[in-house]
Amino acid sequence: MNPFSLEGQTALVTGANTGIGQAIAVAMAQAGAAVIAAGRRDCDETLALMGGGRQMRLDFSDPMAARDVFATERIDILVNNAGIIRRADAVDFSEADWDAVMDVNLKALFFTCQAFARAALPRGRGKIVNIASLLSFQGGIRVPSYTASKHGVAGLTRLMANEWAASGLNVNAIAPGYIETNNTTALRADPDRSRSILDRIPAGRWGRPEDIGQTAVFLAAPASDYVNGAVLNVDGGWLAR
Repeated sequence: MNPFSLEGQTALVTGANTGIGQAIAVAMAQAGAAVIAAGRRDCDETLALMGGGRQMRLDFSDPMAARDVFATERIDILVNNAGIIRRADAVDFSEADWDAVMDVNLKALFFTCQAFARAALPRGRGKIVNIASLLSFQGGIRVPSYTASKHGVAGLTRLMANEWAASGLNVNAIAPGYIETNNTTALRADPDRSRSILDRIPAGRWGRPEDIGQTAVFLAAPASDYVNGAVLNVDGGWLAR
């Protein structure tokens, strides 16, 4: 058996319409999974890149949006990638921006994991991959709710692993570094900012979405069956610097 194969598995990837989520969906399809690409917008481009698959409309501004998904069909792998960010100085940050980010990035993630676990625990097997952040470890600036939510993702990942590992569920997270996506276009276009970032990355390059996609495949595959509660930095060495 290929320990990195996802043949015979069904994976739900949230926020799969673009960027990291799209790369994860494509990588899992390439590894043999039947992928459901979920997002608040159409995932047609992702399905085209996968050469098939299905899509599902999920808008996590309602944190309970996925509460019934796992009761109606078997899903073996859950990737919680959907997330948003709001920027303002901490002294000016609004309650509305705080609540919006926490609802999508943390509350929705927890209750989606809960719904998945209720279906998967009786089967004795399942894989959850949460998308954390470098700001699960660092403070950042001007993103208080995002930082709080991503610290929370790391903590919940460990808590759920503690509760569910003995029952056959693996819960882990990926903390992406600086990745070439739409979210970092402005940074990469600014020569000074780009150089200051690259100077700190031991690998000497920006990450590619497929770097995260392949890591997600590992955490979803049998190769990682004894990996529990890990928050895996995929950052070219940024945090080691």
